[in-house]
Amino acid sequence: QIFNQHNAEAPNLEQAFHRMAQMEPNLDHDVSWFLLPSYWAKMVVALISFLCFANSYDGDFVFDDSEAIINNKDLRAETPLGDLWYHDFWGSKLSSNTSHKSYRPLTVLTFRINYLFAGGFYPVGFHVINIILHCTISVLMVDVFSILLGGLQFSNKGRRLNLAPKSSLLAALLFAVHPVHTECVAGIVGRADLLCALFFLLSFLGYCKAFKENKEGHMFSVFWVLVSVVLGAIAMLCKEQGITILGLNAVFDALVINKINLLELIRKLLYKDKSWENAGLLRKGLLLRITLLLCGGAGILYIRWRIMGTGPPAFTEVDNPASFADSLFVRAINYNYYYSLNAWLLLCPWWLCFDWSMGCIPLIKSVSDWRIIALAALWFCLIGLICQALCSEDSHKRRILTLGLGFLIIPFLPASNLFFRVGFVVAERVIYLPSIGYCILFTYGFSLLSKQAKKKKTLAVAVLGILLINVMRCALRSSQWRSEEQLFRSALSVCPLNAKVHYNVGKNLADKGNQSAAIKYYREAVRLNPKYVHAMNNLGNILKERNELHEAEELLSLAVQIQPDFAAAWMNLGIVQNSLRRFEEAEQSYWTAIKHRKKYPDCYYNLGRLYADLNRHIDALNAWRNATVLKPEHSLAWNNMIILLDNTGNLAQAEAVGREALELIPNDHSLMFSLANVLGKSQKYKESEALFLKAIKANPNAASYHGNLAVLYHRWGNLDLAKKHYEVSLKLDPMAPGTKENYNLLRRKLEQLQKKGG
Repeated sequence: QIFNQHNAEAPNLEQAFHRMAQMEPNLDHDVSWFLLPSYWAKMVVALISFLCFANSYDGDFVFDDSEAIINNKDLRAETPLGDLWYHDFWGSKLSSNTSHKSYRPLTVLTFRINYLFAGGFYPVGFHVINIILHCTISVLMVDVFSILLGGLQFSNKGRRLNLAPKSSLLAALLFAVHPVHTECVAGIVGRADLLCALFFLLSFLGYCKAFKENKEGHMFSVFWVLVSVVLGAIAMLCKEQGITILGLNAVFDALVINKINLLELIRKLLYKDKSWENAGLLRKGLLLRITLLLCGGAGILYIRWRIMGTGPPAFTEVDNPASFADSLFVRAINYNYYYSLNAWLLLCPWWLCFDWSMGCIPLIKSVSDWRIIALAALWFCLIGLICQALCSEDSHKRRILTLGLGFLIIPFLPASNLFFRVGFVVAERVIYLPSIGYCILFTYGFSLLSKQAKKKKTLAVAVLGILLINVMRCALRSSQWRSEEQLFRSALSVCPLNAKVHYNVGKNLADKGNQSAAIKYYREAVRLNPKYVHAMNNLGNILKERNELHEAEELLSLAVQIQPDFAAAWMNLGIVQNSLRRFEEAEQSYWTAIKHRKKYPDCYYNLGRLYADLNRHIDALNAWRNATVLKPEHSLAWNNMIILLDNTGNLAQAEAVGREALELIPNDHSLMFSLANVLGKSQKYKESEALFLKAIKANPNAASYHGNLAVLYHRWGNLDLAKKHYEVSLKLDPMAPGTKENYNLLRRKLEQLQKKGG
């Protein structure tokens, strides 16, 4: 539907539109930069944005990727698609107290599609999609910046005119190569920001299409306004920031379409000047469009609120310490310091870190702290820009500065702590969208310098140098995101006070088997944050494996004292107490762990081991059975049941359990081995032999497999085969218990048979 409120006809010739555009100040007139046709400009931007992040295509799953993708059951085919609409980004129910309330079902859906097409968790496909998304967004930026910097004009054929081709190319290149975007592109979880940005831009471009037949707002399409609202909703379903595009569309409408002078309008409203009605609010359909945007935004937020529930997300003090400060002054001053750090990352994206929490940025508690200077600098710049945006007599300058500040500030508001507490201190990913505003302000600043500079080419070379440095920084940072080891180690020099950085370096080393080095980093994490229970738990685990049981017990006891519902620490404490032969305390610790985590198969498994040590066989079997009910593929629990039943002479029951286990886990060679032993004792030699051979085929270097098969042949009377497998077993493990004795017995028997035969 097209609303036509005036009968003034549009000019018939396309040249007339160009003449009209040239009557306004043109940013490109002062910018000393490359002039390329639109198609080539987009090709250049796409190619350079690809080069920046191409080396991340074969990276691993790193950091948050594990929780959001590998451990997220919503990606698997067995999870109904409908569940995505009731789960958060990490796969937890939105109604759960532990949910972070990050509602991004469309992003999770793309992860699921990636998983299904790849046939598993292969990161290449995930990374390639992220790179393609960033390239697409960067190309769209050419169109977006041409509108924001040059204004919105259409030819008589309905083709949008690019009135700032040089400026829009420069701004798009600045966006494409900004190193702060690396987390969004090289980190797979950053796809939420990329998809949000894609639909954010499409919503803006769709809103602009509403004025395709426009002459100063006289005509507009309700259809395209509604399309922009729908695209804004889709952006929000990818990430929460997406909803802010509706506010930016309203700002754009007021400033560009209706050319409202905000300062003049405010004055008229304050002095109750009736002429404000002619200032653009009631004409050109602005109120109708604003109403549509407001109603659409309110409806989207209401639906989101109903799905999410009323409870706020639960964050801890280490996630965002300023938000837990008792003093309003301390909260306010630290929030503003965080804003200045975000601004600095846009200006100088050299010190980048995957995580800025846990002491990385100590709280400012006094005005004597030298970091107050950063706040003063930030607000000095912002107030200066706002004054120019409101008070300048140059309407072109007012428009560009207001749009630049709008795109810088409004998308950042959901991460600002102003409306609700967020779960981070600084996060590079949340300034993906605000960087649009930075690029506008940078380009406008460059145009002002170019206007004043005598050596324009020198200035252009300097900007080209900045772009080149950013490209190299992006490539370097992308390579750091390829593996957890490189990513975590890169953070040590940026945030040496961040306990989580040391914890992650330690965990990575422990996973690779370097326990000695891991201990060093875990100890440093605990030193930096004496309440870091996860570091205490992991350090306690390593010390337990190294038989340093008393220190392990101290750490784990402290961890559960700090966080009484920490189920994993309770279980590990029980294992240590069991090793110290304090069985009653161990049993109590296990049950406390199960109390805090009802479905805890590993804890039931360890509880079963405790009962087996105490000869409480029925209790042990029940505990292991609980473990297999909760986790049917729990091989260790099945094995222990078979072995315990075998050792207690319940061969029929052991056989039944073994067959049940192999039906569930048919390729587990340890289960084949255990069942083969039982069948051998039951004189089911043929079936036992088949299982032994199958187990050996799966794991040919297991000495015990060959040794026990040799025992089977020995009993069965196949002495030559028995001799062969005894010898293989001894070759693999010369110290194998009992094998040498059995082999010697067999040799003597063979010698006796040879003598009789002789």
